[in-house]
Amino acid sequence: MGALSLVKIFIEHCEPALSKWLWLEYRHASKLAGRENIAFCNVKDVRERRLLEKLGEVYEESVTELPLDRARTVILDPEAVLPLTPSDFKVFSNVVVGGILGDHPPHGRTFRLISSKMRGVSTRNLGRRQFSIDSSVYMALRVAEDIPLSGIPMKRRLVIKVNEHHSIMLPYTYPLVEGKPLVAPGLIKYLKDEIVKDEEAILRTGKPVSIADKLKSHL
Repeated sequence: MGALSLVKIFIEHCEPALSKWLWLEYRHASKLAGRENIAFCNVKDVRERRLLEKLGEVYEESVTELPLDRARTVILDPEAVLPLTPSDFKVFSNVVVGGILGDHPPHGRTFRLISSKMRGVSTRNLGRRQFSIDSSVYMALRVAEDIPLSGIPMKRRLVIKVNEHHSIMLPYTYPLVEGKPLVAPGLIKYLKDEIVKDEEAILRTGKPVSIADKLKSHL
């Protein structure tokens, strides 16, 4: 993507733990943007910071605390009034994305956790749709390449068939690449084979499952 050297992505980690689902989306976002063009902020767990250093810059501090040029920064916020446009990138070079596994319906966490704490920073939406983290990064990079939102094909909702009796519906919007939804590599397999075990562990322990716990022997 030609816009990569012009745009820096800042993902504000907003979940209580770096779950495998989040890790897969973060890893994909890093691949899309390029390791040198992405930063992960608000990562409090030192083990999770070590893992994310493989994907890009990592900050314990929130993006709201970093000395960014606020005039050149835009937050992707579903509640923003204006959509992101190619002309925005004549001004903006820093794009802030919420590291949020979205609720359905959305609960406005991007505004509450990021936008409301960065007064004076511009906000933009990607249309009246909810995107995954990595899809949001992809959309921003495409718009930065002078492609309007209306020129990016998309698919609403993704149904993953687990077996004959069970399917998982993801209520997000996914950009289409060569006619196929852009999904983080490994995510469908995780949803089919592992997520139930993680959910059971949360119910059993009352704590979110971090991928750092699963890989602790390697940290």
